[in-house]
Amino acid sequence: MKKISALALLLCATITFAQEKESNWKKGGVFTLLFNQSAYNKDWQGGGVNNIATNANINYGFNYKKGKDVWDNKIILAYGLTKTAGNTFYQKTDDRIELSSLYGKKATEFWYYSAYLNFKTQFADGYKTAAQIDKISTFFSPAYLQAGPGALWKKSDNLKVNITPASARAIFVNSEFTTLGSAFGVEQGETYRFELGANIAAYYKFNAFENVSFENILNMYANYLEDVGNIDIDYTLNVAMKVNDYLSANIALQAIYDDNAVRAVQVREVFGLGFNYKF
Repeated sequence: MKKISALALLLCATITFAQEKESNWKKGGVFTLLFNQSAYNKDWQGGGVNNIATNANINYGFNYKKGKDVWDNKIILAYGLTKTAGNTFYQKTDDRIELSSLYGKKATEFWYYSAYLNFKTQFADGYKTAAQIDKISTFFSPAYLQAGPGALWKKSDNLKVNITPASARAIFVNSEFTTLGSAFGVEQGETYRFELGANIAAYYKFNAFENVSFENILNMYANYLEDVGNIDIDYTLNVAMKVNDYLSANIALQAIYDDNAVRAVQVREVFGLGFNYKF
């Protein structure tokens, strides 16, 4: 709880500071609410199960620029549920909490000395099965905290790459998941794992067509302390196809390779017609 309180205090302080010097800040975000629904009557012969799903997402950024200093911050919050006929339990379709902060001091036209911080976790319990048994994760378990100095190449808010040759990463896990064995790379009986490695974080957003935007987020991490050639990869593609100021079709595709969690590629895809509100 102390870690969560400290993180909340840091976030509040950052937002408060952002409000003090409005002219130096570029702020904005979007709230998206997606709906998916399928229904079949008893005479339908093609097969199928009645289901309903909803996903909520907040993507908010606040970037500071003054003289040689830049400071980019992003908050991503997402949660989704689905329910199928005959199943008494709701299943998660999305669950993300991500906070990132990147500071740069200009060295040349596009290069900056940089320092970054990134935190990731989830809101709710995760299970292996739809019957909600075999809990495998929960809030702050796992939680990933990364930080380190490096070099930032930034052409604009929509195109940048941060390279950190010495990045510290801590993985936190509740002891209930390591009682019988390791979990997310944390050894049996332990509650955290420390790593030191190299990190590359890239961001690219562009409009492919009118009212169609593509947002690409890539993170790669190599741990110097163990299997340095084994690179963790986290790639997210967000596609927004605008219908009008409040409606859009949205696609989210995420692929993760992290053998501390599972020795396979994890893939998540969400598609739906959604309500958007920009703020």
